[in-house]
Amino acid sequence: MHDLNVLALIKGSERFVYVYDDDSRETVIAALRDQAADPEVTLNWFDAAVLTERARHQATRSEGHQPSRI
Repeated sequence: MHDLNVLALIKGSERFVYVYDDDSRETVIAALRDQAADPEVTLNWFDAAVLTERARHQATRSEGHQPSRI
């Protein structure tokens, strides 16, 4: 059984939710960068940086098997 990680951002009326396993972390981070670079998406570079930091924090938490509450 794979544990799943969730990143979520509520920005006005929009919701950005990313569900991924530990093996997909770098793929999610790359997707965040791609979305921040896309002028059609309201996710900006600051949002992407915050979500990336949360994803990396979740990685360090999962190594110690402690649930994340971010």
